[in-house]
Amino acid sequence: MVDRVGGFRRNTRSKMRKNVRARGKISLKRYLQSFNVGEKVLLGAEPAYQKGMYFPRFYGKVGVVSKRVGTCYEVKINDFTKEKIVVVHPVHLSKA
Repeated sequence: MVDRVGGFRRNTRSKMRKNVRARGKISLKRYLQSFNVGEKVLLGAEPAYQKGMYFPRFYGKVGVVSKRVGTCYEVKINDFTKEKIVVVHPVHLSKA
C-alpha cells in the first residue's frame, strides 16, 4: 500500500488562514461559549487552536447541535446526501 502524503491540513492554505487584523490571542468569550441542544451553528475553524477541529471539507457548513461531549459538541451536518456527526470544540463554532 502507498503511504499517504500530507496530513489533516493539506491544501488548506487560504481556508485555514486568519486575516492579518484577526491574528493574536483567541478570545475567551469564543473559547468558553455554550450552545443548547437543537441550536443551529456555523462551522468556522479557528486556525490558532487545533484541538477539537473538524475535517476541513466541512468548513462553512451549518449544522445542529445534538449533544455535549466533554468540552466539545456533537454537531449533525449534511455532507451532500449523508448526515454526518462531527465532534467540534466551541471555539470553532458560532451561532447561525
